[in-house]
Amino acid sequence: MPILRGVGFSLRPGEALAVAGPNGSGKSTLLKCVAGCEDIDEGQITLDGEELFESDPVVRAAMACLLDDVDYFPDLSVVDHLRLYAWAHGTADPEAEVEAILADLDLARAADQLPATLSSGQRHRLGLASCMVRPRRVLVLDEPEQRLDAQGRAWLADRLRAEKAAGVGILFASHDRELIDAVADRIIEVVQ
Repeated sequence: MPILRGVGFSLRPGEALAVAGPNGSGKSTLLKCVAGCEDIDEGQITLDGEELFESDPVVRAAMACLLDDVDYFPDLSVVDHLRLYAWAHGTADPEAEVEAILADLDLARAADQLPATLSSGQRHRLGLASCMVRPRRVLVLDEPEQRLDAQGRAWLADRLRAEKAAGVGILFASHDRELIDAVADRIIEVVQ
């Protein structure tokens, strides 16, 4: 039984496209397909006109994704995770970028903690930080507002607008109409 039918869209640099709809309508599945984590039965997903394969280094260099709950290396601290992401993806100044994102996401006090010791909100912010600490042309975010308080949601809206201004294309699923209204240029409504 198909989950999604007739879905087609393009995402331009500096544009944010929101995916909205009720729980169980296929929003997360759509994002996983775009990221190359789920196989599609028909159609094609492309990046720069070439078919997208998640294992392609070009795709991995271009796309930063936060889908579902992220797994972390159990023996690496928060700061070590972010340093690894920044270094592995060729961030120009890894230390400065890591310090800035720790401060932005209020993770500086948890920098030396292991992921298993973090609250669910801190773990979610670590996932967001992992996307923001590395170079990217496309952000794919599944409910990035999850577990964020009002201040965190305001930061997220500001950060996503800054990402757009820097030319990053953003595809995100959300139930938060305020975030969608603040960031999205277009909306795809997914219905069951």
